[in-house]
Amino acid sequence: METTILAAQALATSLIAAWLTLGVRDNILHPSVNEAYTAEVMEMTRLKAEYPDAYAPLSHRAISDRRLQQLAFRLVVGVELLAAVVLWTGTVALLMGIAGAGSAETGRSIAIVGAMLFTGVWAGFLIVGNHFCYWFCHEGAQNTHYQLTLWGLGTLIVLIQG
Repeated sequence: METTILAAQALATSLIAAWLTLGVRDNILHPSVNEAYTAEVMEMTRLKAEYPDAYAPLSHRAISDRRLQQLAFRLVVGVELLAAVVLWTGTVALLMGIAGAGSAETGRSIAIVGAMLFTGVWAGFLIVGNHFCYWFCHEGAQNTHYQLTLWGLGTLIVLIQG
């Protein structure tokens, strides 16, 4: 049974690692795609245009400094990259545990740290997005962030069950 649990944990970890790796790749190779939306949320552009009455009392929250917006985006990409590396390391360590070439507990510990980073990224978007009231005009992004937070939490639960 232990081998089956380790295999499930390695699979769960590798799936979020693969998803995040593709996202990091795109954020590095094509930063303008996501960076533009990050800046739009921080600037509260859609809220201002589509809901001016709601924007008025909250306008002090908007960040329009491009350097700050780009710094925030780069910080997120850096944390995503770190999470992806830790998740892949955890996956390999779990597979080594299955093969008897390493400690299953070490693999679980590394994978848990990676899953916490993954979950933290998406929960962070929910928290910061809430500050910028992104539920007004970026519902798709908010829903994606909820789903990814839940995926990360589900992976943590699988990893802790070992």
